[in-house]
Amino acid sequence: MSLLEVVDLEAGYGDVLIVRGASIHVEPGEIVTIIGPNGAGKSTLLKAAFGLIDIASGTVRFKEQDVTRMPAHRLVEMGAAFVPQTDNVFPRLSIRENLEMGAFRRKGGTTERIEELLGRFPDLGSRPGEQAGRLSGGQRQTLAMCRALMLDPSLLLVDEPTAALSPAARQDLFRQIQSIRDSGVAILMVEQNAREALEISDRGYVLVNGAVALEDRAEAMLTNEDIGRMFLGRSEVTG
Repeated sequence: MSLLEVVDLEAGYGDVLIVRGASIHVEPGEIVTIIGPNGAGKSTLLKAAFGLIDIASGTVRFKEQDVTRMPAHRLVEMGAAFVPQTDNVFPRLSIRENLEMGAFRRKGGTTERIEELLGRFPDLGSRPGEQAGRLSGGQRQTLAMCRALMLDPSLLLVDEPTAALSPAARQDLFRQIQSIRDSGVAILMVEQNAREALEISDRGYVLVNGAVALEDRAEAMLTNEDIGRMFLGRSEVTG
């Protein structure tokens, strides 16, 4: 049973179609990464699946329920969460206050969940009163993901989490993403740093001109010469 299934999706802005017949799926406990050239529609696909932009045609199913055109807040109630690339924390609020904001729909156990997350992510847990705007880029992204985790989602959709981060910060964040997956949360990620993302992924998709050009196991994509030439750099192809 797929946790998320997107079939023949067409979506965009107004009359402009950006995603053109894309089909993807995410299984429980997986990390799935979408790569592709700039302008391929990767982020648009993520936003359409989460109900943030209009869907022209196609189907989105989450936990075997048809959620096509369902508003994002309903998907949150069902156990999905979305972390945008930018503007994903409240910079004037503290780390703890950001987490409290993420618990706005939680029924109870907010304090316990905050302490659990702060314990799992010591960069945040060591200074819960720090203003989010003073954190490094990687720490802000970690906080954004933790805020999304406050409602115990089963699926986390993450848009370009390592954009503009240093190589060391990228590696730290990818380790955090693995930790989140290991806690039982499936992850669908759009990422420009393709090699590093695929190294921690189970499967991947290549999106070109709004359509899926390739789906494969992540380790196979890392050794694919065409993918290496286009997205990884020849010297980065392994095997």
